[in-house]
Amino acid sequence: MYEIPNLPYKYTDLEPYFDEATMKVHQLKHHQTYADKLNAALEGHPDLAEKDLIALIRRADKDIPVEIRPTIVNNGGGYLNHSFFWEILGKPAKPDNKPDGTTIGVALEDQFGSYDDFKKKFSERALALFGSGWTWLLIDVDGKLSIENTANQNLPEEKKVALLVLDLWEHAYYLKYQNRRAEYIEAFYHVIDWKAVDAKLKQSGITPAEIKA
Repeated sequence: MYEIPNLPYKYTDLEPYFDEATMKVHQLKHHQTYADKLNAALEGHPDLAEKDLIALIRRADKDIPVEIRPTIVNNGGGYLNHSFFWEILGKPAKPDNKPDGTTIGVALEDQFGSYDDFKKKFSERALALFGSGWTWLLIDVDGKLSIENTANQNLPEEKKVALLVLDLWEHAYYLKYQNRRAEYIEAFYHVIDWKAVDAKLKQSGITPAEIKA
């Protein structure tokens, strides 16, 4: 039985960048719907419910019956992606919210030239996404960072570890920013919890010495 996680911050903590009303609708309505539909699809399939959800989705063509496959892949992806998204957000620690003094901050400077250059490339990739989906900061086993988009509720490719993600479905921003995706993307940088991103980098097992420029 999949349940949406409790947020490690208050709905108001991301104001004024991510507003309380949108955060509540986003988590309590949209994320909850993904969880509900995923659980409903898994009913009567205890063998599937016991499996790791990421592994199950990646082996969908082999492991999931065709009649429930799209429901589990789409809603399972939505459940996982949103859960990850909440983890890398947080109350702004300082006005510029730059990842100074962190391993990820050094890695961004090494591989993109500067934090501002990273922001520019990340924003360009996010703006280039057609329709709904996600923009990710990933790291591969060789220590190379990349910025990539996934459509709909697809997961990033298996051989890369996710460090950061931005939800680009309109439900993430339509109450406050309407169709102004660029403004929403700029607001995102103010509410990234860089300590959480740094922790994910450390959890990847890739050492600072292995992160390549």
